[in-house]
Amino acid sequence: MPGPFVVPFHGDADLPERVDVVVIGGGIIGASTTLELAERGLTVALCEKGGIGHEQSSRNWGWVRITRRDPREVPLMAEALRIWDTLDARTGRATGFKRAGITFTCETEQEVEEHARWLKNLEGYQISSRMLTPAEFNALNPGSTLPVKGALYTPDDARAEPQRAAPAIAEAARERGAHVMTECAVRGIDTKAGRTCGVFTERGFIACDAVVLAGGAWSSLFARNSGLRLPQLKVLNSVIRTKPLDGGPDSAIWADGFAIRKRQDGGYTVANGVENIVDIVPDSFRYFRDFLPALGHEWRALKLRGGLRFLDEARLPNRWAMDEPSPFEYNRVLDPKPSFTLQDKALANLRKAFPVFEKAEIAQRWGGCIDVTPDAIPVISAVDPIPGFFIATGFSGHGFGIGPAAGRLMADLVTGRPPLVDPYDFRFSRFSDGSKLRIISGF
Repeated sequence: MPGPFVVPFHGDADLPERVDVVVIGGGIIGASTTLELAERGLTVALCEKGGIGHEQSSRNWGWVRITRRDPREVPLMAEALRIWDTLDARTGRATGFKRAGITFTCETEQEVEEHARWLKNLEGYQISSRMLTPAEFNALNPGSTLPVKGALYTPDDARAEPQRAAPAIAEAARERGAHVMTECAVRGIDTKAGRTCGVFTERGFIACDAVVLAGGAWSSLFARNSGLRLPQLKVLNSVIRTKPLDGGPDSAIWADGFAIRKRQDGGYTVANGVENIVDIVPDSFRYFRDFLPALGHEWRALKLRGGLRFLDEARLPNRWAMDEPSPFEYNRVLDPKPSFTLQDKALANLRKAFPVFEKAEIAQRWGGCIDVTPDAIPVISAVDPIPGFFIATGFSGHGFGIGPAAGRLMADLVTGRPPLVDPYDFRFSRFSDGSKLRIISGF
């Protein structure tokens, strides 16, 4: 099933012999990192095995939110909102960014109390967010039949168009001198005296002083070939795009049975706000102990599924030579089949909550693989065992909105500048230094 239509991006034909930094992965994280580095005067090569933004960066909901974030992500997301405000002017392209607000509904008094407590995480950030009464929620969302006890509403939260954002950022990076290669998989890194000195791509070798791995759901496999253990799994989220519809809410809404976001074309992105599918694959056993606490914490939301995906991933090699094709060259775009069951359930719940959606027509369905870590926060970090190697991955479904700030933080780490925010919680070594991983809910 084809994924969403992404703004076309034509990669460079020629491979540079040498750059300062190679960025692996052309999603919003990799593109943002490339733009930040290029604007600082470094020579950069962005290498993407498929097309710019063709995987989860174009398949997500399009939410740009600070609301209900893990508190450890709040400082970085506050910076991201400020960067998004300037992104259209900075890139010279439309990303669809609009501060239209996001609302999280509460069905019980306990949820009202939990959401109200979460608000304390925004103290000192000058971000507008407040609890709504049922009457205020209904006034903001006319036509709703949701029996809410209250809602957490953040008018400073926003939306953008996932199919536009990564290509816009990558084009801006190229205008500032970056080399951007599509259909150019990186097979692995090269080292000299233990330090990163280049990358092997399917089109040849690029010498460099630093490498940033921003490979999304592919990052764990890439790292494994370099002798690194990066616990990460894929979670399937299924999305519907509707045709344009009049009369629906302008603010994005999360409820127990659905999540929606109005699109620039007047249609809506619709997904299940709670349930996602986790395919049982070899990595499920490889990282079982790492993810066991998360499974216990989120068991109601995760639907474990056996099937042919296990065999597909079992066939993938864990090691390969630099002079032979890598697994990334055999799967240019990760395009999983969505769950029609979860999609139809979400749409049915939406129609009960907002009867105007009885008229909604489905224009497209797609699935996307979210790259998840055991503690559901990303890795944005240097890799101490391999100087000059950095990783930005595992954004656990939160990457689109936070992407521009994650790129700036990664550029700080690569260049040695004072970091945008304290990167300690995002360190790669937390998986191996004996730290107890903490699972912190949005409350």
